[in-house]
Amino acid sequence: MKLDNKKIAILATHGFEQAELEVPRDKLKAAGATVDIISLEAGEIKGWDKKDWGRPVKVDKTLAQVSAADYDAVVLPGGQINPDLLRVEPKALAFIKDIFNQKKIVAAVCHAPWLLIETGIAKGRKMTSYKSIKTDVMNAGAKWEDSEVVVDNGVITSRNPGDLNAFSAKIIEEVSEGRHTQRSAA
Repeated sequence: MKLDNKKIAILATHGFEQAELEVPRDKLKAAGATVDIISLEAGEIKGWDKKDWGRPVKVDKTLAQVSAADYDAVVLPGGQINPDLLRVEPKALAFIKDIFNQKKIVAAVCHAPWLLIETGIAKGRKMTSYKSIKTDVMNAGAKWEDSEVVVDNGVITSRNPGDLNAFSAKIIEEVSEGRHTQRSAA
């Protein structure tokens, strides 16, 4: 499947899990997509690589420079720090919710389902996440599954870096299929 003419936003800030940004970014680009790293501020954001700070990644655009209309999907990397910082940022939550409301693909891995909880997207959906936030996901009204990738009408979730190949492949598949016009808010 090719993603030529598809644009994908990866929304992240400092403390993203290194592999959870880089692996999907590289696989989506290899499939032909244009991928933008979107963050709160211009410059670089620094990753978290297992047990210590990782490599910086260049920010392509700030949230102030983009609109959900510009993208076919948003990918939300996890790590503990990144989604925790983003879930208190109204512009970040509005961007995610706008992508969802336009019936486009929303993909979250590891702790990033916190962002789906905060936006209300989790309610009524089948999802997975990192095991330590399973209760958070269930308390938000989602049906939690222990699977490497769970898809519920264009909302894609995975558990951890070990699931990134399946996560990335599912994003490519879902973006290729296009909008999820049957999807409605819970």
